[in-house]
Parts: sequence; structure tokens; C-alpha cells
Amino acid sequence: MAMLDYNDITPKKLIIVDGEPYEVLSSWVFRKQQRKPVNQVKMRNLKTGSMAEQTFHVSDKVEEAEVETRPAIFIYERGGEWWFNEASDKSKRFPLEEERVGDASKFLKGNTQVDVRWFEGEPIQVKIPIKMELKVTEAPPNTRGNTAQGGDKVVKLETGAAITVPMFVEEGDVIRVNTETGEYVERV
Repeated sequence: MAMLDYNDITPKKLIIVDGEPYEVLSSWVFRKQQRKPVNQVKMRNLKTGSMAEQTFHVSDKVEEAEVETRPAIFIYERGGEWWFNEASDKSKRFPLEEERVGDASKFLKGNTQVDVRWFEGEPIQVKIPIKMELKVTEAPPNTRGNTAQGGDKVVKLETGAAITVPMFVEEGDVIRVNTETGEYVERV
């Protein structure tokens, strides 16, 4: 297991702090007045999704987390459990709790291929594609009025998520959505 120096803790690195796996979101190495440099780090717990901040000093070393990423296919959701099967073997099914699926749950539909992160033989997080194509199931009618700046409306997608789209999007349209920001990208 690799050990990282304080200045090697950079964004996108996976580290272990107090026995828990974290993903580094941002880091800032700076020097306070005449003191030694420190690395101020913002990170997300991969198991719980909670955010944390920590300062690492020059003498600190931290263990790099061995997190494996495997492809999987989302099957269905029932009672707060999200069921997946391994892409290579459909008989190997496993559930994930809703807090481990996180915001990805708003955009997951059946037979979607995702990447599942595994830590110590346990699935801990789901990474869905950044852009997904979803069907609009409910769209209010267009309203006349001030559309000089371009009008927007809120529609419901096949997964149950509600997002803001331009006025020309109608019920039955398939749209591309950025799953990281939850924003409309284009009509397909």
C-alpha cells in the first residue's frame, strides 16, 4: 500500500483517513507566515458521502486507498435498496443502500451500465455516466408571454427526477442530461 506525502494529496486521489476511504475534492498547499507549509484538503467519505476538511502537515503521511472499480448493470430499486449485477456475470447480484447510491439515484433507469467502486470487498459507491439520455414523461404546456430571454419550464423524467428545460421540450421527447449538475444539455 502506497504512502502519500502531504503535498501528494491532490484532487481525485483516494486516501484512507481513520480507517475510512475518502476522495480528495480540493487541496491547497500554503505557508502560514514563518511556519512550515501545510496542505488544506476538502474530501468526501466514499462510504457515507459526508464531507470533511483536514489539514496535513509536512511530517504527515497518509495511506492511499485501494479502491477497485468494476462495471455493473443497474436492475431495479425496491424499498430503498438499489440492486445491481456484475456486467460479466448476471448471477452475481448485490444491493446498495440509498445513501451509497447518492444523487445518481435521480437518473438511474433499468439496464443502465455504471461503474461501482469496491473497498475491502464491499461495494461503496456508484458512478453513473456523465451524460444520459432520458425520456420526458410529464411536461406542462407552453405558456405565452415574455420569452425574449428564452422561457424555461420544469418537466418530469422517466426516472422521476424533475429538471428545468427550455420551452420547446415536450412530453415524449428524449433529452440528454448532465448527471453531475442535473442540468438539461440537449434534445436528442
